[in-house]
Amino acid sequence: MFKNSICFVSSFFLFFLSMMNFFMMIYFIMNNLIIFLEWELISFNSMSIVMSILLDWMSLLFMMFVMLISSVVIFYSKSYMSSELNLNRFIMLVLLFVFSMILLIISPNIISILLGWDGLGLVSYCLVIYYQNIKSYNAGMLTALSNRIGDVFILMVISWMMNYGSWNYIFYLEFMKNDYYMMMVGSMIIIAAMTKSAQIPFSSWLPAAMAAPTPVSALVHSSTLVTAGVYLLIRFNLLLVDMMFMKFLMLLSGLTMFMAGISANYEFDLKKIIALSTLSQLGLMMSILSMGLPDLAFFHLLTHAMFKALLFMCAGVIIHMMSDIQDIRFMGGIGSFIPLTSLCMNISNMALCGIPFLAGFYSKDLILEMVSMSNLNFFIFLLYYISTGLTMFYSFRLTMYLMVNDFNLLSIYNLYDEDFTMLKSMFILLFMSIISGSMLMWMIFPYPYMIYLPFNMKMMVIYVSILGLLLGYLISNMNIYSMNKFIISYEISSFLSMMWFMPSLSTYGLNYHFLNFGYNLLKNIDMGWSEIYSGHGIYMILKKYSIFYNLLQLTNYKIYLFSFILWMMIYFMMMIMF
Repeated sequence: MFKNSICFVSSFFLFFLSMMNFFMMIYFIMNNLIIFLEWELISFNSMSIVMSILLDWMSLLFMMFVMLISSVVIFYSKSYMSSELNLNRFIMLVLLFVFSMILLIISPNIISILLGWDGLGLVSYCLVIYYQNIKSYNAGMLTALSNRIGDVFILMVISWMMNYGSWNYIFYLEFMKNDYYMMMVGSMIIIAAMTKSAQIPFSSWLPAAMAAPTPVSALVHSSTLVTAGVYLLIRFNLLLVDMMFMKFLMLLSGLTMFMAGISANYEFDLKKIIALSTLSQLGLMMSILSMGLPDLAFFHLLTHAMFKALLFMCAGVIIHMMSDIQDIRFMGGIGSFIPLTSLCMNISNMALCGIPFLAGFYSKDLILEMVSMSNLNFFIFLLYYISTGLTMFYSFRLTMYLMVNDFNLLSIYNLYDEDFTMLKSMFILLFMSIISGSMLMWMIFPYPYMIYLPFNMKMMVIYVSILGLLLGYLISNMNIYSMNKFIISYEISSFLSMMWFMPSLSTYGLNYHFLNFGYNLLKNIDMGWSEIYSGHGIYMILKKYSIFYNLLQLTNYKIYLFSFILWMMIYFMMMIMF
């Protein structure tokens, strides 16, 4: 009973807070308000510890989205994790995770940002290793250690900001921009954001984090962990404009977007495909940020959160139905068994692709038209458009594998009815995936972006989407004789499917030598010389002596006789010598 009540209470509470934030946000936008609160926690002699809170339309709107998604996810978990014995512990972890994100959102202070940032990293580790097996453990370590790099850079920013006498970065952005040395702060913030938002070369942790339970994946990949880096850059954007490092970020995020799109086409794990699509969208957000358009990045971040959470929830229902199988090659024809989940899945997939008048269309189309308007080189332009085509490509391939193709291995389907608790939570997000794009468009842009382009440029997005759709259809109908099954294309296939060898380069490649070195030290020193000459060796000597003394103390006639003869011999020898 308690299990269900904790789910219901926390879900209801978060939903209520989300609605409250929504109405506050509308009030703030209408009256152009920003509230900066300083709450004195401790005042001791001349020292005071103050918690600062920044409330403006951006932090309120983001909090509304985070709370709405987390309330829906917790409600969904009531059914998804119903067989879990420690469900209340799981919910507590999720609530702690959401609290860390909210702390990060409302902080104008780099210290409280670190608390939220680190909270996200630590709780995400606990959630990734929730199913306790070796794979989860490895994924958790990779996630935690990759995010640790970002934490170190945030700590370095804190020490750099000692120059100013306060850590409230929000006051100093304009001043820092003109300070040559403070470019360091900008660079460190960018690197920290790249680790959290999994840009190249820190991409390998994001698909690995799929070892977490599906509700956690829905939360992590939509509005919390991975968006923290993007949000930080949006807040620091004033400092980062005109930085040389931003050009570098644009290249890396464009390549991330491209790489994730290609890898998703080679992947067969349902959750990993959706994770790679998140990576692709994060690349899109980061690259539009590097062009100096933070409001567009924020817009895409919010619309993306809705349909991505929905996509993961649908994946969870499908995995449940398939007796915990995640390989899409075993699936097919599931539309006949779970029609409402398939509806949600298809609409969220279409929103991801940017099909007109769904949530993703408003932000994605605007971003691509701004790219067409901008003074960029052809390489970046191609990266954007090819990545958009690839999104359509892997989404349609997924739909073909799940819904359209014949069903495989029918016997492993659990032909239950769809769970009503899961469906209710999914329908809230379905509604938001349809309306959130147009709603935000009217709310957060005071005047519409007017973009004039030639007809073919305007239609370019539609062209690449249709091309991606056709390729997706062809690829999902591939047979055994297709070109990528040949040994001649094996190398290129393995390169593209393994995220351009990113895990090998950034994780195993770096760690292998250090782990090997550590193992040799352990074997030769801890278990070798130091073992013989310290703990183990002393133990053996003491053990031998104690056995000997024990023998002496057993009042044995032979020993008495032997010791008497020994002493007499010693006595006579001394007599003879002296």
